[in-house]
Order: sequence, then C-alpha cells, then structure tokens
Amino acid sequence: MICVKPIVSSSIPQMARGYVVSVKPPRVYEAKPTPRRYGVQKTFLYNQYTRMLEASDNSPIIFLQHTNFAAQRLQKLRRDIADANTKFSVSLSSATPSLVEIGAPTLAVMRTSLFGVALRDFAAFDAEQAAQIAGLLKGGLAVLTLPSFNPPQLDAILRALDRSVPSKKPGVAQPTPIKPQDDPNFIPGRKMQRVKPILTPELVVMGALIERRVFGMDNVRDVSKLPTLDTLRAQIVGLLNSPAVQLAAILSEASGGKLARTLEGLKKGLEESQSAEASS
Repeated sequence: MICVKPIVSSSIPQMARGYVVSVKPPRVYEAKPTPRRYGVQKTFLYNQYTRMLEASDNSPIIFLQHTNFAAQRLQKLRRDIADANTKFSVSLSSATPSLVEIGAPTLAVMRTSLFGVALRDFAAFDAEQAAQIAGLLKGGLAVLTLPSFNPPQLDAILRALDRSVPSKKPGVAQPTPIKPQDDPNFIPGRKMQRVKPILTPELVVMGALIERRVFGMDNVRDVSKLPTLDTLRAQIVGLLNSPAVQLAAILSEASGGKLARTLEGLKKGLEESQSAEASS
C-alpha cells in the first residue's frame, strides 16, 4: 500500500523575504577575498545605485515601502505616475495651454542589501547621514527618482500615488492563507486545489533625499506644498522692490497738483497762526 503524504506547503503562498538596509562595515572572512567581488548583475545594480546617489544633488529620491505588489500591479502604478506627470506638464499660465518639457520620473524596485552597500560606500555621505537614511527604510524598498527638484511636480505625483494605492483602512487586516487541515472539505491523501488569497497592495512614503538632505515622511509632504524656485525668486524680488515702489508712488502723487494744494494749505495755516498772535 502506497501512502501519499499530503502536501501542506503547496496551498500556502511563499512570502518574499524582507531585508533591512544595513550600512555597517562588512564582515571579513579568511576564505573570501577583500574587498568583496560581485557578479555581473550585482555589479550593474551597485553602479546604478551609486549613480543614483551621485545625482541626488539635483534629482530628488523618494523612498517608498511596497507590500503585496504583483508585477501587473506595479506596471499599473508606473502608468499612473506617467499619466500624472503628463497632466502636470500642461502649462495653464497662458491663455492657450501648451506642453512644457519636463522629464519623467522613474520608479524602481531596489535590492536593499546592495543599496545598503552603495549607501555605505558613497563618499559624499558620512556615517551619520548613511545611518539616518538607512533608519528610514523598512520592508520592501522602491525608489522614485525625479529629474529635478520641482515641488508642484512632486505634489502631483504624490497625489497620484494616493489615488492609485489608497491607504489601508484601520481595522482591516490582510487575508491569511488557509491551511489544508483547517479546511472542512480536506481529505487526507488528496491534493487540495491551491487558492491564492487576494492581497491588497500597500504603498507608504518613508522619506526622501532632496539636494542630499534627508527628509522624513511628514516633511516630504510639506516640501511638496512649496512653490517652484522661479516663483520664490520672483517673490523675493518683489519684496525687495516694494519699498522703492511705495516711495515712487508717494512722490508721483505729490509731484502734481496735490503738492501745490499741500503747500497752499500750509501757507494759510501759517498766516492764520501769525494773525492770531498779532491780535493777542
């Protein structure tokens, strides 16, 4: 008699392992060469992450935590980001809206272990800055890079992320896989049909690296509400020019008949005061 062992693991989906971004010095092993040598794929990713950090002086980096994202759902998220950037590129400042050339943002899923190595080896950051960035990152890591620092563009993309991946309602938990033994229709020795639970994807903004300055979760939202640099420059110029404009307005008002009436009134006032003194 052949005994068929029930397959338990087939009905339980394997969860992806999550890694923490570590910037600690690597361990040294006697049998392995130092510094560590990576394969072709890991070397490519390491160089890509290093170039991303080097460009963070002008290209902001938004750190995202993703959970339960399938490949198709990730593609849809990229399309939603591209659509939001396209709508933002339409300039409404003129009577006839025209397209403005604005670079497209890029969303990439990161290898946390290699990103930690690139972050640790990046010469522009000291150990404190690298540890500060690593402390923000938890779970699955995705990075959204922008072509330049443009707060309105950042705000439009963040709102698109909120619409595409709504935040989880409080009190609603993800469905857990059912073990075969817990199924009332389970028959020992018979392979059960595998049913995958429908998981809801989650996306959380964990922080950002803007002009090589680290911003937390809440500060990223505050930065996105700022005006553009050109608008700020115009406001500063307006503040500096406002005293001169006010002085010019006063002089222009006093340069015409208003000045003559003012002097005439002053003359009459002096004459009345002199006549009052003479009578007394």
